[in-house]
Amino acid sequence: MITTVTLNVAIDKAYIMDDLRKGEVLRVKECNYTAGGKGLNVAKVVKLCGEEVLTTGFVGGFAGKYVEKLLEEQNIQSDFVYFEGETRSCINILESDRTSTEILEPGAILEKDHVELFMKKFSEIVDRSSIITISGSVPRGVKVDIYREMVNIVKAKGKMVLLDTSGKLLEEGIKACPTMIKPNADEIKMLLGVSTDNMDQIIQGMKKLRARGIANVAVSLGAEGALLVTDEGVFLGRPPKIIPINTVGCGDAMVAAFAVGLERKYTVEEMLRYAIAVASANALTLATGSFKMNDMKKIIKEVVVEKLE
Repeated sequence: MITTVTLNVAIDKAYIMDDLRKGEVLRVKECNYTAGGKGLNVAKVVKLCGEEVLTTGFVGGFAGKYVEKLLEEQNIQSDFVYFEGETRSCINILESDRTSTEILEPGAILEKDHVELFMKKFSEIVDRSSIITISGSVPRGVKVDIYREMVNIVKAKGKMVLLDTSGKLLEEGIKACPTMIKPNADEIKMLLGVSTDNMDQIIQGMKKLRARGIANVAVSLGAEGALLVTDEGVFLGRPPKIIPINTVGCGDAMVAAFAVGLERKYTVEEMLRYAIAVASANALTLATGSFKMNDMKKIIKEVVVEKLE
């Protein structure tokens, strides 16, 4: 079973509008509500890929109950820790010119007791999981090194763990050497100071991360695909050209597909091709953490994977 962790759960709201004008009353043409937060997006995609999945983290209030209801409707198991207050909302405004503007609430402030209860639950969940994914930001009140502690728990139990976060959380998390990380080019730049315009510099940075003990380092390049560095070499995967509808959640879809690839013991080339196809198919839907199987099957035939080194 694959378990996904979302400490900062949200209700994702996608608003379709003609254009965004400051200082005016604006009307939404269409809206779509989904259970959100990066780890929940991962869980939804894992489920669509056909694998058993459990999701955990923190939820609170009426919004938290709504998140659970949305997950239940998709037959996704959840095992959350509850807090006082409301689960946050994240709004993505999609304009007619395909401009995307995100408004992200910070989330509740958690108490030490909530975190301690979660860590106990997390350790128990790891025992019945084969792969753990840890994604996104943390609520206020959670220490910045929590992901490092969680990765250490997973590794001590002999399980695989994928970490997808940014900033100080990523800096601390990689100290525990997760099985896989998936920063984007901007996160690699922030982490290592390499130029995002120079492919060679990105690859050298990825190699440095592998040398620290991270077995698999992937870097998503948006519409250009993704790089993957493993003990088998350096691989570049490129998707076919598509016209995206909503790119929010594509990185999460890629993490989900990597987790599924590891669960199914795909080869490096198979795993990278699958991850790019799933992420690209996600861009063809309005909802975050969603794709149509027919889209993915069509795209995967056109994904090109090249071994660079």
